[in-house]
Amino acid sequence: MAFLIDEAWLPATLTVPPMTDQQFADFCAEHPDLLFEMTAEGELIVMPPNFSTTSLQNRDILGQLDRWATADGRGFVIDSSGGYVLPSGARRSPDASWTPKHLVRQLPLASRDTYWHLCPAFVIELRSKTDRLPALRQKMHEYLDNGAQLGWLIDPQARSVEVFRPNQKPELLSEIDTISGEGPVAGFTLDLRLVWDPFV
Repeated sequence: MAFLIDEAWLPATLTVPPMTDQQFADFCAEHPDLLFEMTAEGELIVMPPNFSTTSLQNRDILGQLDRWATADGRGFVIDSSGGYVLPSGARRSPDASWTPKHLVRQLPLASRDTYWHLCPAFVIELRSKTDRLPALRQKMHEYLDNGAQLGWLIDPQARSVEVFRPNQKPELLSEIDTISGEGPVAGFTLDLRLVWDPFV
């Protein structure tokens, strides 16, 4: 299913027919210069590639989470190049996520090699200059509704982190240099200094 879209209009939402995991993977492969997610209602979200600075910031976040998870040993870390099919049917690719190993091992063998049909326990979304905060906040609530236990929405432009927890209002933390995990990622501490100032 090919299409043309002016990048000036991105991010954009399109209506498309339902897709299987393989059809979605094939569709993404046909358009390697774009990023895709899908809502629970089946709407396709088309996003431009990240700016280089955003990728640099995300690499630092992911590296810290991965080093902690490797030492901790209880979970897997996935970056935004991997995707999840949430219980609602939405297809999401958080910038960084942590999933308990026992949940992944419960998946059928055939589905472990495709998109994991589950919601990660911990998600991080990093706001880029093209991201709209209301859409990101809606996405964070979607993760919680589907089983996430903790979410961080990191906004380098405001130097703030919004912490999302089930059945609670988001907590806004401003002008902080570190943030400590809790719940599923208790013991993890994220150093934000290179996120706020990536060229130091």
